[in-house]
Amino acid sequence: MRSRAGVFIGNLLFAALCCCTGPIFLAIGYAAWDDDPGWGWPAAVAAAGAAITLTIPVSAISSTRKEFPGITRRDRLKGGGLPYRDDTFVLLAPRSQQGSPQARLLRADVLEASLVRYNPDGESTFTTHVGNYTPDEFTPLIGLRLRVRDTEETDDGTDGSGDFEVSGEWRVSAVCLSAITAGRLVVLVEPAAPGAQRAVTPEWPRSALLAGTRTSRLIDLEGRSAELTRRSGRQLQQMRISREAGGVVMTGDTIDLRTLDPYTAARYAALADRYRDHPEDQAPVSEPGEETRWLADELPGEKGGFGWVGRRWSRRGGVLVRARFLEMRSTTTFQDHGPVLDTVLRIQPADGTTPFDAARQLTVPMDYLTVLHRTKEVVLLVSPNGRSYVVDWARTSLLAGVTEARVIAPDGRELPVAGRPDLIWALMNLLASQGLSVTKPVLDLRKRRLRAVAGMVTRVVQDHTDPRTCA
Repeated sequence: MRSRAGVFIGNLLFAALCCCTGPIFLAIGYAAWDDDPGWGWPAAVAAAGAAITLTIPVSAISSTRKEFPGITRRDRLKGGGLPYRDDTFVLLAPRSQQGSPQARLLRADVLEASLVRYNPDGESTFTTHVGNYTPDEFTPLIGLRLRVRDTEETDDGTDGSGDFEVSGEWRVSAVCLSAITAGRLVVLVEPAAPGAQRAVTPEWPRSALLAGTRTSRLIDLEGRSAELTRRSGRQLQQMRISREAGGVVMTGDTIDLRTLDPYTAARYAALADRYRDHPEDQAPVSEPGEETRWLADELPGEKGGFGWVGRRWSRRGGVLVRARFLEMRSTTTFQDHGPVLDTVLRIQPADGTTPFDAARQLTVPMDYLTVLHRTKEVVLLVSPNGRSYVVDWARTSLLAGVTEARVIAPDGRELPVAGRPDLIWALMNLLASQGLSVTKPVLDLRKRRLRAVAGMVTRVVQDHTDPRTCA
């Protein structure tokens, strides 16, 4: 992992190369000043050179701030942060096509998914688009095979015409990719013309809500709160009411019926009463067949690993901490490996003090966004003085399961660690405390430099093994 100093030096050299005319003009103006003192052309040339030269460090500092995923005191939110619970996640994504008024809002299950095309030509630089939140070159084209559910009971008491399958290619906003991995989408189905196939258009922000990526709550007219995350049947019916009403505002992740117009509030309340009498179970985090929808391996992002460790950082007391995304907002800036998002993180300090919220614009890798329905956690490197935090995407990808972790014992056996984030987290901390870098997702204890910690790693794995799972 590159250090802030390394990123700054690289940006400084690049800025100096791009603005090399500044020092040249400054030298020419200064040399000519001796022959023609005063406010003539030498002064103008020198002033222009000085202005261009000054942009070199300013540009380097600004670029480093944007590129290096660091969080400092200036990023902390004042007043105690956002009034969100720890399990809240708010996702603000670009709007999808709205379809015609006759289109029906239905659920679709993702049977298969594959990447068709994602090939931006930005060379990893930052690209900003004015007035276009989803430019095609930064929006992956995904091939999908869907089963549209059209057999459920509708609001007027009639049944749909039956489930049907449809295949196609759609542009998917990067922040909504997790809905595909989860396997639950919201689609708009247009009325079918005689002899023609019904047009199906995915609603990506609503799909992220139905998938459980974005948390969802409702406060009824009596002030009671209900948890709706992954209550897919009820959520879909609420979405229909919202669409007919022209949209319902969510404050954070909560709909408060006391703020709606009486007619819409009454419809929501009647729906809530129906589900209070007949509660709905939560849908699974991911629908069966996730392996047929797994896009993480096809999309760009940082390869997962147990993590690089700077020896000086480790000796001076640097540690790892976990943080959690509370909010993500799309912006008009993109990099090849992911969109630049306005984010809010809740960080748990290493010393156990009260968590704090920090707002930071970050480039979030696309492969991580595909599993956002399962986890919102990230790994941070903490400076020895505890004043700055750096997002470590390699460790984050491993902890999130984007890349599968493996541990090979000294005798060649593979220890069970995949899908166990708490165990992976413990191993990361052990290696960091020992100043050992393992930049790959495989921790091979047969290697000479890792033999000293082989016993400790084995004990950590044993301590995190649930005896109920043993034969």
